[in-house]
Amino acid sequence: TTLEYLKNALLEDIEKIWAAVDEPETLSTAPLGEFFNVEITALPYYEFQEKKFKEQVAQLRQRFVHSIYPGGLVGDRQEVVAASGFPLHAEEIWKKIKDNKDLDLPAVKVMVATVRCGEIADEKLKCFTFDEEWLKMKEAVQAGPESGFGKAVSSILENYLSEYDREVVYFDQEVRNDKRRQLLSNALMVVHDAYDTMLMHLYSNTVNRFKTSLEQSLNEGQEYVAAIHLCSQSCMLEFDQGCE
Repeated sequence: TTLEYLKNALLEDIEKIWAAVDEPETLSTAPLGEFFNVEITALPYYEFQEKKFKEQVAQLRQRFVHSIYPGGLVGDRQEVVAASGFPLHAEEIWKKIKDNKDLDLPAVKVMVATVRCGEIADEKLKCFTFDEEWLKMKEAVQAGPESGFGKAVSSILENYLSEYDREVVYFDQEVRNDKRRQLLSNALMVVHDAYDTMLMHLYSNTVNRFKTSLEQSLNEGQEYVAAIHLCSQSCMLEFDQGCE
């Protein structure tokens, strides 16, 4: 096709330009693809297919915006530094050069990851703390047990953990995992008081229900030990379900 012909022609020209570039001896045989991702794409003609043109431009834009994610422009490169952490990364490298120190890029990479993952974790914790759904549940539980409290809070928190995971995917794995654990721990501390309040409500309701059920069972003529056993099982089951 015409597009395939144009692709081949352009790639040949680019390869010729690359071959003509003066390179260090150790890199003289390095292929272009080792340093650059070269892609050639075509867009519909704007005058006749305006809608398709805009759709494909939007898709192409997303590949730039989310360049380090799978499907992005450099989504296949595992050793890239995330763009949000690059200024700090470059600053530390330049500082080492000026101080005439031996470069220790792995240490710099860990430092950048520590700073940025910490910042991202703090941002997600703040978002969770002021999440509207969470605040509604926090307020509601003050008045009494909230059905499905645990599952609902877990779902909200999991959304922010997933956002964190996506944003730190190209930082040092050990650092990002450590910051994730800290984020989860801090988020659970935010939830702790509300959850404790709900447990107190459940405890109070369960004790009252046990007393009422036991009294009713005894009035109906059940044996004391059997009545206690049945009422205990029933009330504890309800308590466990309320904790979910």
